[in-house]
Amino acid sequence: MAMTVGFAIFGAFILSLTYVPMMSSLVMGKNLHKHWNFSERVLAWLYRRYEPLIIWSLQWKKATVGITLGLFVISLFVFNRLGGEFVPTLDEGDLAIDFRTASGTSLTETINSANKAHQILRKHFPEIQQIVGRVGASEIPTDPMPIEMVDQMINMKDISEWKNAKNREEMSEKMAAVLAEELPGTSVEMTQPIQMRFNEMITGVRSDVVVKIFGNDLDVLYERANAAAKVIEKVEGVASVRVEQIVGLPQISINYNRAKIAQYGLSIADINRLVRSGFAGETAGTVYEQERRFDLVVRLDAQHRQDIENVRQLLIPLPQGGTVPLAELADIDFRKAPAQISHEETRRRITIGIGVLNRDVESVVNDVQTTIEKKVALPSGYFYTYGGAFENLQRAKERLSFAVPLALFLIFTLLYFTFHSLKESLLIFSAVPMSAIGGIIALWMRDMPFSISAGVGFIALFGVAVLNGIVLISYLNDLEKEGVTSLKERILKTVEVRFRPVIITATVASLGFLPMAISNSGGAEVQRPLATVVIGGILSATLLTLVVLPVLYALFSKTSTSRKRVASVLVLITLSLPSHAQISVQQAIERASQNNLTLKTTELTQQSQKALVGSAWQLPKLSADLAAGQTQSRPFDYTLSAVQSFEPFGVYRNRAKVLTQQVKVTKKQQEIQRQAAVLSTSVFVQNSSTYSSTRHLVRKSAGSRKNSV
Repeated sequence: MAMTVGFAIFGAFILSLTYVPMMSSLVMGKNLHKHWNFSERVLAWLYRRYEPLIIWSLQWKKATVGITLGLFVISLFVFNRLGGEFVPTLDEGDLAIDFRTASGTSLTETINSANKAHQILRKHFPEIQQIVGRVGASEIPTDPMPIEMVDQMINMKDISEWKNAKNREEMSEKMAAVLAEELPGTSVEMTQPIQMRFNEMITGVRSDVVVKIFGNDLDVLYERANAAAKVIEKVEGVASVRVEQIVGLPQISINYNRAKIAQYGLSIADINRLVRSGFAGETAGTVYEQERRFDLVVRLDAQHRQDIENVRQLLIPLPQGGTVPLAELADIDFRKAPAQISHEETRRRITIGIGVLNRDVESVVNDVQTTIEKKVALPSGYFYTYGGAFENLQRAKERLSFAVPLALFLIFTLLYFTFHSLKESLLIFSAVPMSAIGGIIALWMRDMPFSISAGVGFIALFGVAVLNGIVLISYLNDLEKEGVTSLKERILKTVEVRFRPVIITATVASLGFLPMAISNSGGAEVQRPLATVVIGGILSATLLTLVVLPVLYALFSKTSTSRKRVASVLVLITLSLPSHAQISVQQAIERASQNNLTLKTTELTQQSQKALVGSAWQLPKLSADLAAGQTQSRPFDYTLSAVQSFEPFGVYRNRAKVLTQQVKVTKKQQEIQRQAAVLSTSVFVQNSSTYSSTRHLVRKSAGSRKNSV
């Protein structure tokens, strides 16, 4: 998208310099004063409503700025309440169910439960076209899953044909409630096919949000995870909570009675071999079928390895002859054992999967984090982490925290290079927070959380928002150069002339994003936050630019105008002084020192010599050579060499001393020239004073002679 927008802007720039002038001359012809009556009436009607507002704003400048700052503070408060998510959840059209039975359930029972779930869903929801279930892992174990886990892929009809629900969220809630009621002992998590795989690839868990508990003892991990799950269920927006089943798998435990084994003259190794051969199988030979070879495995038949009683009745042969049941030699019973042991970064961990519905991910995670860390304490050495979509959001925010300031810096740099004025660049840059106000309020009004697409929208918005400021400030500068000295007259004329370009720019940009803002097609969930931010931001930036920017310009120009008035008064006072007014010797010396070209030249020479002092320690350039090709017996060889020359340390030190002495000599010459200028100025002023006094006496004597005559 960024590349498309960039190329589009570049193409529009070229066309605006070539195609647009040519087409304008062809279409408009010589009738350059033609007006479109409808557009003129609309713009005139808008300007009549706008003119009283700008006049009031110029009369109450501080109040206008204060209201704008208040709106900005309110928008920041609203932004903190928006919440956040990585990207808006796409509506894929189909649903998926992460369906699980109890840990240790047989394959037959899992299939039966999955088939019952299919029948229940089809009975209650006629919107379903097809349901496909997948049990266990594939032949290539890239997606490992136990036999008690089933992926239920539900192909839905078009949403216009739905009767039980109006949207995906409502349908998911109803399906989960029906399965929980009619299939007790199973767990259900509603999601979508692509979303489920995407979450699994990121964190290894199919849920939207994952709480991970790290520690060493599996029993402690499982107990703390279940305690946390009970607390998490009460958080608003949590649709489902699932604790990873790391314990609870039933296993047959054989605890040998070593005293009896010794009494019968048996060994534990022989008994283990018999148990392994009877129930797991032991290789007894090889079977050949033409060129293929198979191991011949011997074990008990299916009737004698059904349950724990078959293990207890396993006959163990005695060395003296006869047999004894295994139950006489060991205590055999069921016990709960670890179902799986999960590791991450070399540490054991358990996960709590959280399904989020009808609420943003960031708010849910913040509430979950606050709740469980306060109510479910962990032993020493155990700690929580949070992952899933929330982890992606945090990483994306870190990238945006670098990209947004960089974009703003580049915008400000271009503004400064354009106007060569820090004040005017800051005035135009004020459109950025003004546009952010509208973008944030637009997200809040449409009940959309902050997401990465909204962040991209803010970046695009900041670039568009400064355009109107450039239009106003450039015309204000043009009027000032033309001699319009009245600040109010200059502002009112600018907003009147530039009202049309500002409104048209905002309207065109808003209409361009309008289809994205109201779209409901596939993938529109990602487009809507971006378009909403841009449209709302452009509207607020346009309104505030037409009102607040002229006020800021007036406030910042007041200081410079008062300075110009003071300077004008000083000039008038100077011009009104008598022609025979004299200056003191000290004033004449200061003016001569400031305007003496010889002294200025010597000062520049001294500065250049100071800059050369640091070059005394510079090294010569590095010389590097690269030779590649078949230079020896090998097909390809390369040789890289680099040469850096150095001089003795004393050479650099003496060179620095010479340059430093040159600076001192130049400084002495400058002092001598300054003394000479002072002497010549003093002589000139004294001669001028003598000449003025003599001329005054001559005028006085001539007047007295005239009176006597």
